[in-house]
Amino acid sequence: MNRLFPSLPPSIALFLRLSRPFFLLGGVLLYALGAGIARYLGVSIDLTTYWLGQGCVTMLQLSTHYLNEYFDVIVDRDNPNRTPFSGGSGVEGLPRQTPLLAAATTLTVGAVLTVLLYVRGDLGGSALIILAVAFLCSIFYSVPPLRLVSSGYGELTTSILVANLVPAFAYLLQDPEMHRLLAMTTFPLTCLHLSMLLAFSLPDYATDVKYDKKTLLVRIGWQRGMLLHNILVLAAYVFMLAAVFRGMPWRLAWPGLLTLPLGIFQVWQMNLIAQGGKPRWVALTFSAVALFGLTAYFITLAYWTG
Repeated sequence: MNRLFPSLPPSIALFLRLSRPFFLLGGVLLYALGAGIARYLGVSIDLTTYWLGQGCVTMLQLSTHYLNEYFDVIVDRDNPNRTPFSGGSGVEGLPRQTPLLAAATTLTVGAVLTVLLYVRGDLGGSALIILAVAFLCSIFYSVPPLRLVSSGYGELTTSILVANLVPAFAYLLQDPEMHRLLAMTTFPLTCLHLSMLLAFSLPDYATDVKYDKKTLLVRIGWQRGMLLHNILVLAAYVFMLAAVFRGMPWRLAWPGLLTLPLGIFQVWQMNLIAQGGKPRWVALTFSAVALFGLTAYFITLAYWTG
């Protein structure tokens, strides 16, 4: 229970686990990517605006984690094949209302940060619309009546939110004029993020079917889900190469291609499981995280150092 935070009191360690801090790093990385694109295009980064925007993104992420924990606690805790990346944190030992109160707190803090951005004049029309869409997606991911997580659209919505809207929000806070580099850069990452979520769903498949949780994988079936995973991984690299032919400088594209061997390994693992091989869920999900995370990191680094 306290393996990740052995030096902390049990209640604090449980709450940190509830917050899923490792997932917050994805928001930090993708937000830095959006600001990095603006910097590459010659925009002077306003650090106060940058950190206020990052705070909004992190508060939305935390709110999503807490609300998912509150509404999906039974399904998540009954999963015998949990990995570190399964839905929810699987935390036991905290009062039932803790995640709900935590969500109310983070949403309030996020609202305050949004007001500060607006008062400073940083929140233009496009950035405000993206933030509003992100807010609605975050809230209705787990909250009834929409519950996107059980609609078959939760994974797609999350991938668009993380890989597209977060970088776009960071960019628009610094430069109100959208640039095509943003779409050319984030679309391959959306494919990798969605493939990652499909990999996360595989160990949870039996439990999701048992509780009639209509995830994307449940709706299309595990065989089609595996095929879709492989198509998305390979498509990501095709889109990276296509971006070069559409005008993206090679120095920005090649760092993302460095993870191609890992992408091939991920497809190989998925094919092995599809052919009846023994599933190694932790290895599969960890390599999915590494594939998305490293690709996003290399591309972000290219923009900040380019």
